[in-house]
Amino acid sequence: MHRAVAELLAEEEAETLTLPAVAARAGVHPTTLYRRWGSTAQLLTDVATSRFSDDLVVPDSGSLAGDLERWLADVATDVADPDTLALMRATIATGPAGGCACVEDRHRQLGAILRHEVERGGTAPEVESAADSLLGPVYYRAVFTSEPASADWARGLVATYLSTLPQSSADPRPTDTR
Repeated sequence: MHRAVAELLAEEEAETLTLPAVAARAGVHPTTLYRRWGSTAQLLTDVATSRFSDDLVVPDSGSLAGDLERWLADVATDVADPDTLALMRATIATGPAGGCACVEDRHRQLGAILRHEVERGGTAPEVESAADSLLGPVYYRAVFTSEPASADWARGLVATYLSTLPQSSADPRPTDTR
């Protein structure tokens, strides 16, 4: 079913996606889908949850800046993919559960990066603050503009975000000890 959804979203507008269309593409009776998912929104949420779970490796470069730069560049590259973008837009359009399905694992990944920094003896911001400042702009560009975020743009976003945080051992800038 997941492949059928991805194929249909790649070929047609999300508004035309229906359970009978997915069933026809998958070669099953629509009743099978209605029993399992009940609605197109539930099916899209399931596909998005599956697609965005554990799809990126959480980096451990030794610094918060390095980890965030690599991870956010990977996220930006991922959401710029036309098939991924079509799935995101369709799923987000189904309501709050769809939006959560698209970012839930990203929040877990970000939390792991921030925990790595604390375990290294550094300080790290709260997950929600980092998500608002880092994921928000990447997803906004992907979903609402015709200019998806590039990996370089994402790395610059990380540098800008880190420069707003209190200086810590995670900050790549040297501390003035005069």
